[in-house]
Amino acid sequence: MAFDEALAERIRTGLARKKNIEEKKMFGGLGFLLKGNMLVGVWKNSMIVRLGPNAYEDALLEPHVKEFDITGKPMKGWIMVAPAGVAEDAQVKLWIQRAVKFVGKLPAK
Repeated sequence: MAFDEALAERIRTGLARKKNIEEKKMFGGLGFLLKGNMLVGVWKNSMIVRLGPNAYEDALLEPHVKEFDITGKPMKGWIMVAPAGVAEDAQVKLWIQRAVKFVGKLPAK
């Protein structure tokens, strides 16, 4: 299954003013990297968000959020947001902001 191009475009729009963003096809979807570190992405019709180990646990308690697990082994610090959780552009932007809060502190690759 291909990834949701419309969601990818909404993420591009949300990242338009950010510097050091790179787009890369990965894991059968599309990833957006900040200074070489995975930030957010699209897998099938869900948004992938890298929050780090601290914010990750709290995010799992929110509606439409689950662990990022496409291989049977969940990736700690990463979540998937179902389409209902990113139906509005403001929701996409909020997830991007939350990811930048963590990924922005990582050293560049």
